[in-house]
Amino acid sequence: MRPLFLTLAALLVTAAATVAAPAPRVFPYPYEKHTLPNGLTAIFVPMQSPGVVAYYSVVRTGSRDEVEEGKSGFAHFFEHMMFRGTPKYPQAVYEGIVTKIGANTNAYTTDDHTAYHLKIAAEDLPKVIEIEADRFQNLAFSKIVFQTEAGAVYGEYRKSISSPFSLLNERLQDLAYDAHTYKHTTIGFERDIMVMAGQFDYSLSFFKRFYRPENVVLVVAGDFEPKTTLAHIEQHYGGWARGYVAPAITPEPPQKAERTAEVTYPGKTLPILTVAYKGDAFDPDNRDYVAALLLGELAFGETSELRKRLLLREQRVQLLAASIPQNRDQPLFSIYAMIKNSEDIAAIRDEIYKTIDQFKETPVDATRLRDLKRRNKYSFLMGLDTPDAVAAGLARFISLTGDIAVIDLLYAAADAVTAEDLMRAAKKYFVPERRNVIVLRGVQS
Repeated sequence: MRPLFLTLAALLVTAAATVAAPAPRVFPYPYEKHTLPNGLTAIFVPMQSPGVVAYYSVVRTGSRDEVEEGKSGFAHFFEHMMFRGTPKYPQAVYEGIVTKIGANTNAYTTDDHTAYHLKIAAEDLPKVIEIEADRFQNLAFSKIVFQTEAGAVYGEYRKSISSPFSLLNERLQDLAYDAHTYKHTTIGFERDIMVMAGQFDYSLSFFKRFYRPENVVLVVAGDFEPKTTLAHIEQHYGGWARGYVAPAITPEPPQKAERTAEVTYPGKTLPILTVAYKGDAFDPDNRDYVAALLLGELAFGETSELRKRLLLREQRVQLLAASIPQNRDQPLFSIYAMIKNSEDIAAIRDEIYKTIDQFKETPVDATRLRDLKRRNKYSFLMGLDTPDAVAAGLARFISLTGDIAVIDLLYAAADAVTAEDLMRAAKKYFVPERRNVIVLRGVQS
């Protein structure tokens, strides 16, 4: 589950180069945005970090984009395949370069994007630009290598599903969605992963469709010279041919009634209750959505009255938290509770409903609301202490909009949220017809 505003690790920005800032500054660093003729975007964030640079390649494709039946999991699969090398830099050569320069490199996949990231010494930035541009344009792998990696991905799925929360979220998304690709988790349906080894030709077409310059944003943060860096990017990425076509993603139809399910976890665990409501896609101009971001924290976060009572004073739950995601399409606004006594599940569920109803009818204290807004900004700023933290925080907003200028709009909108807005958002989103309830229980010992 994602934290709420803690995911705002990328922020209000200073206007620089082609960007205009429409709201008061929060982000402490200037930035530049450059777009090459082929559509590739590069965002530069020079900052004081002597000798250190973070280099992120954000592909605006995640599991959301897997629209073909039977083909879920390929966005995550390519997170693996992108390390398999090219004719110029085969895997062993690429890995040797990364090791020699002492780079820290990795990747991850989400529902809305895939990100490849390196933390490097500033002097090695030109070489990193060269090898990253090469693999994004010239990735090459054999059928045998593909099949081997497909087996590894299935092993990763089997490992991940051994977590009760992973199993719960898999079943929750399957329950809540009928048409939209958020129905499957990022790693994909097991039935699709099991036959992935036979999809070699499809894998080649997936790479050609989604790994195109118009669908990729580079983020460079740290100790570097923007003009020289841009020249290197133009040199190595400029010949990358356009070709991205956005997939036709089926919108989720309105949910009309509550859905419920029980899940059995094949191991020992405390019961986990999830109450999830269909929300709205990320949109700082949607006052109700922005209010919901704050509402989740106020009702179920660390300072909430319900959490203090159930977790600390009464000790009836092991965990209580809310997740109000930032997604390109309609996400689930979820409340999670890990409950110590299985006989208490219905009562804890009713406590969650009662808390929601209170926020529908009773205005939140103005001081508490003001303090939450301040705390969110402070937490955000304290998280921007390294180039890697800055670049990592920007990735989610790039996936949502292709840019980072939206962050100032989001913070300005959050500052404007009132107690009345919170009540309206509670009445809009947290209603039975939008609700999906799952209880996970472990097997008896």
